Amino acid sequence: MPEVVLTGAAGRIEGRYAPGKRENAPIALILHPHPRAGGHMNHPVAVQMYHLFMKRGFATLRFNFRGVGRSQGEFDGGIGELADAATALDWLQTTNPTASQCWVAGYSFGAWVSMQLLMRRPETDGFISVSPPANMYDFSFLAPCPASGLFLHGSADTVVPNVEVERVVTKLRSQKGIVIDYDLIEGATHFWAENLPDVEMHVGDYLDKRLEAEPA
Repeated sequence: MPEVVLTGAAGRIEGRYAPGKRENAPIALILHPHPRAGGHMNHPVAVQMYHLFMKRGFATLRFNFRGVGRSQGEFDGGIGELADAATALDWLQTTNPTASQCWVAGYSFGAWVSMQLLMRRPETDGFISVSPPANMYDFSFLAPCPASGLFLHGSADTVVPNVEVERVVTKLRSQKGIVIDYDLIEGATHFWAENLPDVEMHVGDYLDKRLEAEPA
């Protein structure tokens, strides 16, 4: 799990990178929760997703947004963080020029940034969006959404009401050409402290299903 240092618009970006198991391995980028709420790349949910992709042979990168850990710069309300994510994905694609697939995954604030990145990268094949803050940020930019993916949410989430996420899912499901899965985990909160096994099971099962249908 080597450390990597990327050069972003605000300076150094600190990351952790796991190479793929073959030359044309698929790639996955993992985005962490809100920096102002203590979010960082070693958050258990971000690490869980990192390992889920890594175990399936993906070349996988997680990193700290600007101003977090050893990444330089200051929090920028999402604009600079999207630029950081784009820099990280550029590096991941350059490092793996023959990658068979490209995925993005994010948790909470990271889910919002990852979906914006998805819209700017039509080559993305799939996404995982855990606890997307649909009541705090506008997700209307997903029109149309260029890839199929999974939304994972907790029924006991008091930070982001289920109805807000379901509204986004319903809108996306009306689009042709993509398939949106939505798993609502009974009793899980926004922070998943007692439900990390559910993240592992549901995200893992989704990845296995997609990879079986579309081998990477």
